[in-house]
Amino acid sequence: GSSSLGQFQLQQAPDIPGLPKSYSISADGSPSFLTPTQLGRQELYTQVPFTAVFGMQRRERNVSQAFASYAADLDISSQDGLSKDEQDMRRSQASMIILDELEFDANVVTTPLVFAIIVAASSQFLVGYNTGVMNAPEKVVFPGHSTGLWSLAVAAFAVGGPFGAIAGGRLADTRGRRGALLIDTWTFLLGGLLQTFAPDMYTIVISRFIIGFASGFSSVLVPIYLGELAPPTLRGMLGTLTQFAMVTGILVADLFAFPFATESSWRVLFSITVITTVIQLLCAPLLLESPRWLLSRDPSSLRARYIIKQLRGLRYDHDVENELGNYIIGGAAQEQEEKSQSVVLKEMLSHRKLRSLLVSSLVLQMAQQLSGINAVFYYSTSFFEGVIDNPLVGTTVVGAVNVVATYVALLLMDSHGRKTLILWSSGGMFLSCIVIMLSLKGYFSNILALVAVNAYVSFFEIGLGPIPWLIVAEMFEGKYVAVAMSICSQLNWACNFIIGLVFPYMNTVLKEYSFGPFALVLAFTFVYTLLVLPETQGTTPEELIAEMTRRNSRSMIYQVNEEDVGAIDLEWRKAMEQLMQEEETQMQKGD
Repeated sequence: GSSSLGQFQLQQAPDIPGLPKSYSISADGSPSFLTPTQLGRQELYTQVPFTAVFGMQRRERNVSQAFASYAADLDISSQDGLSKDEQDMRRSQASMIILDELEFDANVVTTPLVFAIIVAASSQFLVGYNTGVMNAPEKVVFPGHSTGLWSLAVAAFAVGGPFGAIAGGRLADTRGRRGALLIDTWTFLLGGLLQTFAPDMYTIVISRFIIGFASGFSSVLVPIYLGELAPPTLRGMLGTLTQFAMVTGILVADLFAFPFATESSWRVLFSITVITTVIQLLCAPLLLESPRWLLSRDPSSLRARYIIKQLRGLRYDHDVENELGNYIIGGAAQEQEEKSQSVVLKEMLSHRKLRSLLVSSLVLQMAQQLSGINAVFYYSTSFFEGVIDNPLVGTTVVGAVNVVATYVALLLMDSHGRKTLILWSSGGMFLSCIVIMLSLKGYFSNILALVAVNAYVSFFEIGLGPIPWLIVAEMFEGKYVAVAMSICSQLNWACNFIIGLVFPYMNTVLKEYSFGPFALVLAFTFVYTLLVLPETQGTTPEELIAEMTRRNSRSMIYQVNEEDVGAIDLEWRKAMEQLMQEEETQMQKGD
């Protein structure tokens, strides 16, 4: 393993409260050592935010690759007498060993982590489900209601959202991540029961506000909870999983509308929220508290050590202490200073780069909602009336395309810059809006209008859907992320409310041109992105390596393990010879 390459001897322990003494001093009183893999894990905890965000995988890989290159170069520079070919071979060998060991964490998924993922992902499923559940049953839920009352019921979801987002952040700090998650689940249950057994439309409005509150609560809490439980190499994947849970929730709401969106069964459609929360509560005894939250309150917490041991499947106390040190050092690097939100915001606005990133983040949050995406998820069934024979089929097709497009977005975010994807997204959505309006005017067939709506949703998912949230987690330092996320969340929910309340009237007044205002927003977004938005793909590998060199050169000394150098090289050469023999055998078989 990487321990046979060399070790990093700690010269000066970080001045971090609560850091275990064993981190800097061995049992015999001598300075402690870290293997390259152990220091690499520490770098991941320092550089990767404690939040599970869709699309974070690239940052995780960049940090891992940057550290592997840094450690391999250090290993080469510490040895004399190697030829250039031997240096290249040694560098490749060292880098590959370190990367393999760092990526091993991504394969360790323990039972406690699985239950946390199930419960947390179920909350995001409910966010998606309740986004789409009001789409189909408008005509069968208390028939005779006004357009204004129904649009208020739909938009009440977005009114509750920002209040839930504020409460979620505060309760996560005061009651713990697990306690806050249970409060959120009970809130979903209350809103679901009210909605299921509502005696009139006004109760539906209240229930939608409560469910919106729970959804805003969940949107803030779930990424934090999973990000603090999972190792850094799993956070992006879990963010992706919760995003899929949300878009799957929208699709399931569309599918369940076929049998249940009737005057006699619409309450069954609303009861899915109740059933899901009951399942979550049954799993609650198996949920663990966030070790980071426990350590922030008591660095010597025995409970935190026990939970880390369970989460990581560790057997030995010294492994637990090493992981505990990673949590404390990573937490200290990302800890927001004890300042009010207004003070932190003023600090962000006073720095040109931070100010530019914050403005760009807010513009993208507004564009995400004012582009009209939730007009589709809230009202596509009524929009498709007169366009296709069964509007519910069109809505379900859109929901299915949304799920597929989310997967495509994941692939594209690995290979394309954030700015490029926003340009493709806003440009594609703009053209889709034009085709939708021309189709409704009769210049194209109605089927093309359905195709254009699906293209509109697909282009949204590859850019304007995930990236406005991703750039906040990627580009801001840890101490600014919480404030930036909070401001962006409030603005996003406010714009969501506007669309939910106004679109029915837009559809009535503008008719075939109802997507016109969205096209204008998308045109502005395209121009802003092209001329103003910086490339926000994150810190480059070169910058990461330079930062690692600057930070570790002050406190670490790298020492080559002279005893194992020859054995490692011999093992490496044997592996390479075996690989070459296998390739030659395959080529001969091919001939």
